This record gives sequence, C-alpha cells and structure tokens, in this order.
Amino acid sequence: MKKIFKSTMTLVAAIAMVSCGGNATNGSREAQELSGAGATFPLPFYNVVFENFSQVNSDVVAYGGIGSGGGVRNLRDKIVDFAGSDSFLSDKEMADMDPVVHIPTCMGAVVLAYNLDDVKELKLSGEIIADIFAGDIKMWNDERLVALNPDITLPAEAIIPVFRSDGSGTTFVFTDYLTKVSPMWKEKFGAGKSVNFPSGQAAKGNPGVAGVVKQTKNSIGYVGSEYAFAQKIAYAKIQNQRGEIVEPTAASISAAASGEIPADTRCSITNSDAAGAYPISTFTWMIIYKEQNYSDRSKEQAVATLDLLKYILSDEAQKITSEVHYAPLPAKAKELSLKNLKTVTFDGTAILQ
Repeated sequence: MKKIFKSTMTLVAAIAMVSCGGNATNGSREAQELSGAGATFPLPFYNVVFENFSQVNSDVVAYGGIGSGGGVRNLRDKIVDFAGSDSFLSDKEMADMDPVVHIPTCMGAVVLAYNLDDVKELKLSGEIIADIFAGDIKMWNDERLVALNPDITLPAEAIIPVFRSDGSGTTFVFTDYLTKVSPMWKEKFGAGKSVNFPSGQAAKGNPGVAGVVKQTKNSIGYVGSEYAFAQKIAYAKIQNQRGEIVEPTAASISAAASGEIPADTRCSITNSDAAGAYPISTFTWMIIYKEQNYSDRSKEQAVATLDLLKYILSDEAQKITSEVHYAPLPAKAKELSLKNLKTVTFDGTAILQ
C-alpha cells in the first residue's frame, strides 16, 4: 500500500523494530508498517503509545497530524490504515463511505488558553466564550467578564480570538459545546470541523493555536489541553451546566463520560450535567473500515491494525493517558469497542475469533 505524509508523519519505533528482530511479532506474523493520519489533539498520547506498541509487536506506526478532516479524507480515499478524529462521523458522512468502526482511544479536554499579563486564574462561562468568538464581546474589561472575575483586574485591551484554519475535530468539539450553551451561536455559526469565525487570527493544528496564543498578548484560543500544558500557557476554568467552576483534570474529564454510551460509541459528552464535569470534554477516536481488504492490504496488515487498537484499549496503554494529560476511557467504552472490533472482517471473515 502506498505510504504517504513522509514529510509530516511521526515515524516511531523503527529502532525498536530492528532491536526486536524486525520481521516478526512473537513468531505469529510478519511485522507490519501501519499508517494513519488525522487529529493533532491526541498526538502526544499517540506518540508514546505507538512507540510502546512497536516494542511489544515490532510493528512500525507512522501518523500524520494533519487534522481530523484530513485524516477522514485519507481514509475515504483508502490510503491509510486508520484515521484519527476528535469528532465522530455523521450519518451523512458514513453514508458516503464503506462501513466503518469507531474506536475511542482516550478522553481529553479542549481548553481556553489565554495570554494576559498578571492574570493567573481566569473564569469563563459558555455564553461568554460564545460571545467572544462571535465578536460580540470585544474587550477584556467587558462588564460580563469583570462580573465573573471580581478578584482580578482585566485589561482595557481588545480580545484577540485564535482559531483553527484547518478542518479540525477540536473545532467540532468546541463549536458543538457552543451550540449547546448559546442559542445565538447555534443559529449563526453551528457546529462543524470548519466554522466561519467572524474575527481573530487563524492557525494550523493544535500546536499552531497554542504557539500563536503564547506569542500574542491579549489573545485567547481553544486548544487541546496537552498543548497548553506543554507550552506553559494559562488556561481558564469554565462554568459547567451545574454552575460549578471547573478546571480540566483527569477526574473532571472522566466525570463528563459518566452517562450512557451508545453501542457504536458515537456520542458527544460536551456540556455534561454530571457533578464535577469539565464541560468541553471529548472522546477521540480511531476510525477503520469494517472490511479490511482494500487497496491491496494484506491480511497481516489488517491483523496488525486490530492488534494496535486492542493494545490502545489495554490497561497498560490506558494508564499512559494521565501521564500525558489525558484521561482513560471508562470501562463501558472499552467493552463496547472490543465488541465492535469483533465485527471487523477480512474477505468477509471476522479477524478476531
């Protein structure tokens, strides 16, 4: 199968593959090269997991962080083994493709990173965030912001919103949340991987948004939590549906997934009404074709793809999530995912028995 993204892919574990023998996985099959593309949101987690997986199985995993939209396009074109996406495919998107399976890999948070001198703890509500990104709240010392933050001095400076320029699952999660907390946002802008933000500065990928916020005074941008942590950028606490002011932590992200999860795992957990829930929490998924025989892929390549997903769902891999500022999957999500993997076939025959 044609390998792509050589200039942008993160290629991990080639050295480990050689040291493990390079051509076999525990004697059961030939080591494989897998390729995926998509969301930048989970990339720090994937980098560690892919390397650990290669040490266990000798398979090499290459992943291009090109945004969820790009990853889904490449899966649709059948030039990757899996797509990474922070948004599940809609019924319409799925109708335009061969059947797919969604496998959640971890949970994370979209945070509002900001750059304000001498402001170490900013509080925001959903409606205020919506009005900032809609251009209706233009100044940091707007009376609504001041009322929510009575203990700090906000500057009399213009707000500079920063948003994604590429098709992004992070944008979908963020705007999905805004549609739930702001009727104005739902009517004017809606939710999607790409949204026409009326003002501000665009940047590519979570690293791009984090970089712009870090370098730009008086800016605010939505970004995967790990990127705010890595860049040492301040991020806001956000008022949830219960009126609690919540910081994104493994516990508050996990709380958002305490409700029912559908059999296919396609669900939004933004604006959860659970106690202690961080309101912009999300699953992130790997999406694969249900029938794995496409684009001249071998059965061993299909088996390696499922081995990768089983490893990510394992306790060993899920323990890594909190180490890199994500949250582990709830037991129900893992149970459903392992069941869904048993429906994946090669030439119509189930791969997992």
